[in-house]
Amino acid sequence: MNFNKSQIFEKINSFWQRVTSNKAVRAIAGKKTRKGIRVTYGVVWNLFLLFFIIGILGLGFAGGAGAGYFASLVKDEPVRSYDSLKKDIYNYEENTEVYFANEVYLGQLRADLQREEVSLNEISQYVKDAVIATEDQYFYKHDGVVPKSILRAIVQDVTSSPVQTGGSTLTQQLIKNQILSNEVSFDRKAKEILIALRLEKFFDKDEILEAYLNIIPYGRNSSGRNIAGVQTAAQGIFGVDAKDLNLPQAAFIAGLPQNPYVYTPFSNKGGQVKENLEPGLNRMKTVLERMHTGGFITQQQYEEALAYDIRANLAPPKSEPAEKYPWLTAEVEKRATDILMKKLAQDDGYEEKDLEENEDLRIHYRGIADKSLRQNGYKVYTTIDKEIFDSMQEVVKNYQYFGPDKEATKKNLETNEDVKVMEPEELGSVLIENKTGKIISFVGGRDFEREQTNHAFAPAVRPNGSTMKPLLAYAPAMELGLVQPGSVIADVKFTYGNYTPQNVGGPYDFDGLMSARHALTISKNIPAIKTYLKAFNQRPITFLEKMGFTSLAEADYHAASLPIGGMTNGVSVEENVNAFATFANEGKFIDAYMIEKIVTNDGEVVYEHESKPVEVFSPQTAYLTIDMMRDVINGGTAASLNGYLKFNADWAGKTGTTNFIHDVWFVAANPNVTFGIWMGYDTPKTIPSSYKGLSYSRRSILLWAQQMNAVYDIKPELVQPKENFKMPGGIVSRSYCGISGLLPSDLCREAGLVQSDIFNAKYVPTKVDDNLTKGKYIEVNGKAYRVPASAPQEFVQEGIMIKKEFLDEHGLKDSKAIEQLLPKNSRWKNLVITETSELKDNGSVPSQVQGASISSGILRWAKHAHNDVIGYRIYGAANFTTDFKKIGSIPATKDLQFKVGNAVGAYYVTAVDVTGKETPLANSVLIKNGDYKPEPEVVTPPPPPPSEGGNAEGGNNENGNNGNNGNGNGKGKDNGGN
Repeated sequence: MNFNKSQIFEKINSFWQRVTSNKAVRAIAGKKTRKGIRVTYGVVWNLFLLFFIIGILGLGFAGGAGAGYFASLVKDEPVRSYDSLKKDIYNYEENTEVYFANEVYLGQLRADLQREEVSLNEISQYVKDAVIATEDQYFYKHDGVVPKSILRAIVQDVTSSPVQTGGSTLTQQLIKNQILSNEVSFDRKAKEILIALRLEKFFDKDEILEAYLNIIPYGRNSSGRNIAGVQTAAQGIFGVDAKDLNLPQAAFIAGLPQNPYVYTPFSNKGGQVKENLEPGLNRMKTVLERMHTGGFITQQQYEEALAYDIRANLAPPKSEPAEKYPWLTAEVEKRATDILMKKLAQDDGYEEKDLEENEDLRIHYRGIADKSLRQNGYKVYTTIDKEIFDSMQEVVKNYQYFGPDKEATKKNLETNEDVKVMEPEELGSVLIENKTGKIISFVGGRDFEREQTNHAFAPAVRPNGSTMKPLLAYAPAMELGLVQPGSVIADVKFTYGNYTPQNVGGPYDFDGLMSARHALTISKNIPAIKTYLKAFNQRPITFLEKMGFTSLAEADYHAASLPIGGMTNGVSVEENVNAFATFANEGKFIDAYMIEKIVTNDGEVVYEHESKPVEVFSPQTAYLTIDMMRDVINGGTAASLNGYLKFNADWAGKTGTTNFIHDVWFVAANPNVTFGIWMGYDTPKTIPSSYKGLSYSRRSILLWAQQMNAVYDIKPELVQPKENFKMPGGIVSRSYCGISGLLPSDLCREAGLVQSDIFNAKYVPTKVDDNLTKGKYIEVNGKAYRVPASAPQEFVQEGIMIKKEFLDEHGLKDSKAIEQLLPKNSRWKNLVITETSELKDNGSVPSQVQGASISSGILRWAKHAHNDVIGYRIYGAANFTTDFKKIGSIPATKDLQFKVGNAVGAYYVTAVDVTGKETPLANSVLIKNGDYKPEPEVVTPPPPPPSEGGNAEGGNNENGNNGNNGNGNGKGKDNGGN
């Protein structure tokens, strides 16, 4: 009850009048005594009035001084508006949550403090009661502060009392945590009181209590992570939601904030349960006692709660997302930070190129973005399919054909010394949905604990070997109209500047003329480089830039080896696979992505991915490249794939290997997805050419197939589309000549060199091939020579030859080089390549032909030893005669045999050289067929003397009989007769 000063005086006077007028008092005290009392009363009264007035004045002065001091403490504190206070008290450091595709929860990103917001109606009433009973029993009665509590706290502080009962209401604690600081000073306390009084004017008690329960720290959870907020505490300590906490659990949690890291049951060593839980249990008992004395719980509830076994009901250790999905969470953090960094910079008026060009600016905004991601409680939705992701990791875990571990030297970061370690064969793989660019799944490596490098994404880059050929050599050249699948390229030795490229088989591995399609199918290096150089002046490397290659070095723009994967730095698996998806997307590059959207806790979309297709190739070029890469799988370097897959699809792909077999790649696409894999060692070293019976190429293709089979088991419709790649308009089928890629000529058809392929209708050849001609030649020892004037015409052959101009165009100056030009298959056997040098006469008459014999009516003989023999003549005589006549001629390169049948007779085989000289019959061996018996020799008279002036030519046979008679003028020699 309140009284003013006049009322107080009236009360005192009234009291005194009653005392002095009392009969008993008057009877006891005499008149003198009563007078003394009145005097005393007057003095006392006046003294009282004096001291009372002095006290009032003192209090007024002290109050004024106190008010002035208080005003001086808060003079710099702004008058906070409702919006300002609301922003401050609800500014929780809340953890960002990550989701797989289809909103499947993954977990929270790593942060210094784990927190999850919860509304008051989702918190157990036990928790609310426990907090109020323990921390602020007058919460629902005061206006933000309790004066006597403040005075008590001040006295305790001034007197350094060892017992601190606390003077802050829940409202003040909220302000201390969210707006001010934990600084111990009158200045901070004064501001706290002022803001508390203002806060209570704007917010009701439940709003304040909800905010308090969401911000207060609660020690550690069962994973050893720092936690704040009652929902995070309930989940992290007891494994239940805040609304499901029972009485003892609520009391235990409510007691933690007084000293969270002393009372928490978990250590900082991975969340191990402490040996001694007594501090926390004693604090729980204090909370229960206050709940009981405050009337919040009954005696029975109190006793039952005291008997509850806290240790037995603690949450078990929980696997954090960073532990179960380390590569995924790290990649999500990186990508989400990049997104927020660009957005924050953009909000401040900067463009993306500003971040690229200014490293300090990039560092600044990355730091802000990282903090924002870890504290602002975003929800990050990814494209990763959980089931597919898990299954692919399992395949890699169980794969039996990884190569052997190899020794490597690495730097010890602690001692800065080189140490020897054993490195396993690693991998990285990425699966992308073509039409959207979604990264459906990936494999970052074999063991995150051993090596944290994510081999699927940048900055892990490696040269991509022959997987570069379709990207940089063939597709750009086709787009520019320089090459088509049927274009013919000479796989022969050539040099570009100081660079002499080789095929995989080494310096002598050449297959001659081949189509671009075949060159890609069997992965020839030289045709790919020649194709690239055709387009070099038109900068085909810009096609790589359009397809998302970000790690190109300046040297790459000038390197002739780039189309076979000779990169300075390399490319990530993601970028390589993403580029291949361009062909499946009809020539449009759709940038791959993993973050679908980022949303604030209250549902505001901060970021949502938007695809921006880039036109790289025409649909015709894209399809032609796909069709060429089909052959790689159907009969080329990836022909083993179909034997490993459990399902059929329209696959088109390319294998790749780098120098010294440091890297092995395989990338393939079908109409729905593109999937690629890299295998190698972290420190580049040679991969075994064969391991456990499989080549390095087969091992990579097998692992690729096993991962695809695992995806098929989960979502067959994703990797097995119902339709094949669709051929666009503008594609036609045409025949071409296999020597040039031009339209077939009659000679091309005669030579059997006509082939066919599909073409972009814009670039179908219009010129008829004119690189062939018919010519004559002689052949010796498998080599063709130009025909000298002295050569007998019976051994001169005619065939289809390549014109000299065509050979000059390809720099083919000698027969050895020319031989490289013709592929080693029967299609080209009808073409004749003549030696550039003439066949030389050795100066002697051919000697006897060896090895002649007859079997089954076939006369056969051995090849003559002389290197100038161009053919053989066969002479025969019927049974019982010696009249030998020439019955046949065989060029030296034909099969050395002649059909004589089964008739009885005899035969000679003679050799004829380039000048027409022939083995004499007299020096030849008679070969008999059947029971040959020559006629008896007839004795003839001596010949007459020769006539004058005549010349005759003739020859004697083996029996001494004259051969053909010579003819003479005047006197001659008659050689006729029998």
